[in-house]
Amino acid sequence: MDTVIFRERLRPRATNIALGVTAGLVAGAVVWPFHEVAGYLVAAVAALAISVALWVSSPVVLVDLGDAELGETPSLHAGPAHIGVEHLGGVEVLDVDGMRAAMGPGADARAYVCQRPWVRQGVRVAVVDPRDPAPYWLVASRRPSELAAALHRAGQAAHSEQTSWPPSS
Repeated sequence: MDTVIFRERLRPRATNIALGVTAGLVAGAVVWPFHEVAGYLVAAVAALAISVALWVSSPVVLVDLGDAELGETPSLHAGPAHIGVEHLGGVEVLDVDGMRAAMGPGADARAYVCQRPWVRQGVRVAVVDPRDPAPYWLVASRRPSELAAALHRAGQAAHSEQTSWPPSS
């Protein structure tokens, strides 16, 4: 049974890939005056490497309900980090301006941030675990309303597991 209720990979747009290719061509142009063949080779390798790196390093954002029978709790995964939804508080959907403010003047240096410059909206999720130094998670998403709804659903699932009767111990 698939327990993932939201999944999104923050892939770059075609424009960003084109900029990566352009950067590779510029690298080749720097080398070209010294050795023509090396310049072409550097341009091709750098353009390919930058494009592949942009594509492969794109983080995944997902909300997983977990499996109670396996002892898994609902969780939010954003890039390499994950946190159980029982440690999360309110979710705020951020539009382009809200995300810009959250990444700029409204930022807290202790927050966990999973963001890519080509994804301009997202969510801010409060962290209510007193042991966690991060006050909130800032997670980029092209579908922030769906992500917020999935986190709300996962929060309800976590709450119902904690209050279910009879106790499972």
